[in-house]
Amino acid sequence: MTEEMVLPVLAAAVQAGTPIFYATVGEILMERAGILNLGVEGAMLLGALAGFWVSMVTGSPWLGLAAAAGAGAAACLLHGAVCTYGLANQVVSGLALTILATGLANFLGTPYIGLAAPGFDPMPIFGLREIPVLGPVFFTQDVLVYASYALPLVTGVGLSHTRWGLRLRAAGESPTACRAAGLSVARLRMGACLVGGMLIGVGGAYLSLAFTHLWTNGVTAGRGWIAVALVIFAFWRPGRAMVGAYLFGGVMAFQLRLQAAGTAVPSSLLLMLPYALTIVVLAVSSRWGRFLGAPAALGINPEPSE
Repeated sequence: MTEEMVLPVLAAAVQAGTPIFYATVGEILMERAGILNLGVEGAMLLGALAGFWVSMVTGSPWLGLAAAAGAGAAACLLHGAVCTYGLANQVVSGLALTILATGLANFLGTPYIGLAAPGFDPMPIFGLREIPVLGPVFFTQDVLVYASYALPLVTGVGLSHTRWGLRLRAAGESPTACRAAGLSVARLRMGACLVGGMLIGVGGAYLSLAFTHLWTNGVTAGRGWIAVALVIFAFWRPGRAMVGAYLFGGVMAFQLRLQAAGTAVPSSLLLMLPYALTIVVLAVSSRWGRFLGAPAALGINPEPSE
């Protein structure tokens, strides 16, 4: 393969991996606080629909992005409240959120199938786009991709070197000790749901406002589930999540190009590739150390008296 053939695939891998990366970082924040959220797929769908609808009505993709962040946050706050205050099983609540949000998005979004909305177009960065290899891959993208480059640093520093991040991690590691220190576990976990949900909503909006500029039911196509799996692959580290998201994005971009080239491989098999890779990644991660980096109190609801 020549450079002219490889670079577009790598650039497409970055673009395809960006929504997964946003969702994965959002899930990492929630899980660091002790909230297991299997409703990422549903929250992404609501974010994608809210972003698309507001952008179409107002003509402003930025307002659409804000609406998507709000929709994602609302969905994750609902999940967090049910688990934190209602002491519901986090697995069941997350699955219920995905089922509810998927049905709601399909019901509300059906009239808009095939319609277009203003979105985010590629904005090559003058000076950086001329860098060999890296320029065409990383600096010919849209503004949401550029913003995602800062996420590993911002979230890494935030979790490790700020008071909020240290307290959030304490809520996920030892809620009892956290309360003994006079901190509110419920508030910390709900704060993680708010910020994590906003990122998950932005990941969904990327699909309808930057990746396609269109709405179609099921636009996330399982990317929320991939994000949940990537958290384990990344060992709850945002930097590793970025690598994993681009890996999955590369597989998605590659299989689309194979289909466009008219390969003899059945399209159903090619569509299966990202999800088959998810299973392989989970198996390998489990082999290396499934619980390496996992918060000790992940999925555990502290009793109100603790």
